[in-house]
Formats: sequence, structure tokens, C-alpha cells
Amino acid sequence: MAMLAVSVAANGQISNETLPNPDNEPAPVHPVPSQRQLLWQETEFYAFFHFGMNTFTNAEWGDGSEAESRFAPTKVPNPRQWLEAVKAAGMKGGIAVVKHHDGFCLWPTATTTHSIVNAGNQNGRDTNIPRDFSEAARELGMKYGFYVSPWDLNSGYWGDGTSNYVNKVFLPQCLELAKYGSDQFEMWFDGATGGDHAGYYGGNKGTRTISDASTYYDIPNLRDTVHAIAPNCVIWGVGDEARWIGNEAGWAGETNWSMGYGESGNEHNWKWRAGESDAKATNKGWFWHSGESPKSASELFKIYLETVGRNATLILNFPPDQSGELPQADVTVLQQLGTMLQQRLGTDLIPGATVTASATRTASAARNYDAGNLTDGDKDTYWATNDGEHSATINVEWAEPQTLHYVMLMEYIKLGQRIRKFSVETSLDGSSWTKCATTTTTVGYKRIIPLNNSTSTYSGLQARYLRITIEDSRSCPTLHTLSVY
Repeated sequence: MAMLAVSVAANGQISNETLPNPDNEPAPVHPVPSQRQLLWQETEFYAFFHFGMNTFTNAEWGDGSEAESRFAPTKVPNPRQWLEAVKAAGMKGGIAVVKHHDGFCLWPTATTTHSIVNAGNQNGRDTNIPRDFSEAARELGMKYGFYVSPWDLNSGYWGDGTSNYVNKVFLPQCLELAKYGSDQFEMWFDGATGGDHAGYYGGNKGTRTISDASTYYDIPNLRDTVHAIAPNCVIWGVGDEARWIGNEAGWAGETNWSMGYGESGNEHNWKWRAGESDAKATNKGWFWHSGESPKSASELFKIYLETVGRNATLILNFPPDQSGELPQADVTVLQQLGTMLQQRLGTDLIPGATVTASATRTASAARNYDAGNLTDGDKDTYWATNDGEHSATINVEWAEPQTLHYVMLMEYIKLGQRIRKFSVETSLDGSSWTKCATTTTTVGYKRIIPLNNSTSTYSGLQARYLRITIEDSRSCPTLHTLSVY
């Protein structure tokens, strides 16, 4: 068993080289994710917490001229309450906004006076969101990260034609935040580059713009600096390690490659950029506004199916109010969502079934690629076919008919995303088959297929047999998990 590689000699000649492959593993189909990208995608479902000056000015985008005294929480903000509430919904972590475009910083920074140091009351001056958020996340066993806006409508340095803003404000702020924990999983940089939104800019009021965010913000240096402190911290947005899914409505494309851009990605793009879907869980803005209410648990479950269930991660926004806590209505709907996820996706029917495959990769002395790897609960074992076999069928059989709602598939993406098209069918007798989903293209990290072909309704069907046919793949298909609910 061997693997073909390309080598370049000292004289510049290119030649093929055969490398040992004793376990007969499939060759990677590039691009493939880095270790930090893998860990990030495994987070799957986490929260966004927009809190800051806008919470007290009824704005979504402040212009940076707001008096620091306007930040005056009625209590000392309580990030632990935020995280406890979203953990009840099954979320694995959260991103806290610690600086929005208005430039107001929710920690005692050395880079500006536009921060909690000059807040309007003692509760505000006692605020330190990066400190309290990271500590609470560790205590709760959750992942955490920070949103820090590169755009700064308060700073007179921003967009002034020099490197002063980046060197004196932005990079030092990112370094300060990185030091709140080497275990951060994501740092969130919105890509705003100025434009027609007027800012204060240190008293030089008007509009400013920059032409290229990556160059202006010195992103390669930023990425290396953050990774040196927090090696598993994905730099979202301008950092180019994960992509915006292309909308803020809470859905990814039914075809969704982990390469490229937008809702569907691009199979032929050369770089791994798995998608993150950011969506509001309330009916007004990203920040808290008086009179707002949360979406129902059913609406949020639909968003979950159309994001996490379509090879994206979901960052769902719940904004704390002026007390620095999540409103009780939000806490209640989060509990309801957690119950719904557990009821609908918490009991896997696969352990009671027999699972076989029409094709299986040749085993080695140390490992195999049998269909049993789909159901062993180990993400590091997987089913695969032999090289050149780009289609296969996985068969599931129960002793008695079952009520089925969803099928979940997970590719072994360490070796790249492969599956282009598949189908799902059910049967009561093993001879008469019904196709269950009309659009089944990519799988990726995770794909959840509603067997009633609807993400809005919850209705099951009776079946004793289930058949999944991989119809096309970029190379031999690999899957590490199959679940049925």
C-alpha cells in the first residue's frame, strides 16, 4: 500500500515519488482544514452577545461621539448569566461584543479613554466583559471569544492616511484581548471599511473609507500575533480562516462547500473557508431595544436545521439589556429550544439497526474502513470506499418499523470535503422505496436531512429500511458518523 506524491530535486526537476501508506488511508482531497479550523467547526452552535454603548442609546451603529457617561448599567453586567442561558439551549460557547464600530471598549484599555473607565456609574466602571466572560466560560466548560470592531468611528486616527490607528489602537487592543485567555476559539472582526456612515473621528466629523482591509489592518501580523498567544483561535472575517455565510437571516445553501464564499461556497476554490451563519434571535436589532421579544423555539430550531444542518456553524444573537443580563423571555425560549433539540435530535435510532455498505475500502492490519465505523461514536474512525469508487450505498435495517424524522451524515473532513450528490430513501418492505429528500447535494462537516423535506414542520414517517446512496464524489467518499432520529 503506497501513496503517490510529487518531489522537486535540487536541480529543479519534478518527479513522482511513492510514499509508504501502510494503513491504506485515502489521499487528502485538497483543500483541507487546519487543526484550529476543525476545532472551530466542532463548536457548531454558539451565541452572539451584542452589548455596549448602543444598548443605552437605542442605536445599532453609534457614530463614536457618545459621551462615555451614557454607559450606565443598572447592575454590574453578568456574563455568567448569559452563558448559563445559552448552554441550556445546547450551545457550546459564545462570542461577546467588546468593542463595536462606535469604538467604546468594554474593558480598561490603554489605547483610548472611550471605555468603561469613564462610564456613567460605578456599575459601568466595574464592568470588564473580556475578564468576566472568559472566566465564566471556563467555569462552565464552554468555548469563548470576542468581537472587536476594526472600524473605529471614535478614533481620530482611523482612516487618516497613516498607520497610527493600526499601530497605536487596533493591534494593541487585539493583543490586550488575546491575553484574556490562550484558550479562545474565535476572534470576530467585522469587515466594515467606512463609507457613507458619518463618524466622530476625534472631532473631525465626516465620512472616511479605506480601500483594502487586509492591508490596512496588517492582517498577516495580526493573525500571527493572536495565534502565538491563542493557537486555536480562528480569526473570523478579515482573518480569512472562516467565512460569513452571506446573509444574516439564518440559513446556508443546501449545497454548501467549505471552500469559497457566500451561502453555497465553491467546490473549486483553493482555500478552506467553512461558513458561519450569524442570525438574530430577537425581533429587533443586534443590540437590545425596548419592547423586543425573542423568536419562538420552533423558529430557532428551523434556523438550526438550515445552518448547522447544512455544513455551517450557527452564531445566534441574544442581546443583554440595560441591566447587563438577558431578559427572562430570552432565557425561557432558550430553555424551550434546548428541550426541542433534545427531543428531536437527542435519541439516535442507529444503535438498534444493522448497517451495511455496498462497497468498503480494503483494510490494513491496523485499521479498517467498514460500515461499523459509522456507528461506533468515534469521529476518528470512518467508512470509505476504494480509490476510483465514487459511489456506494449504505443500507440500514431495523427488526421492526420505526418512526423516522431526520438523517444526519458527517464526512471525515480531515481528508477534505468530497460528496457532491446523494439520495435518501425509505421502505417498509425492503422492495418498494420512497425518495425522502428532493435536494441532497453536499454533506461536509454535518448534514441533517428532514425526511419530510421540510425544515418548518415536524412529522415523521414509518420505515423499516433506510437507504443512502452516494451518487457522486470528488474522490472516494468518507463518512465517520451516521445517525437517524
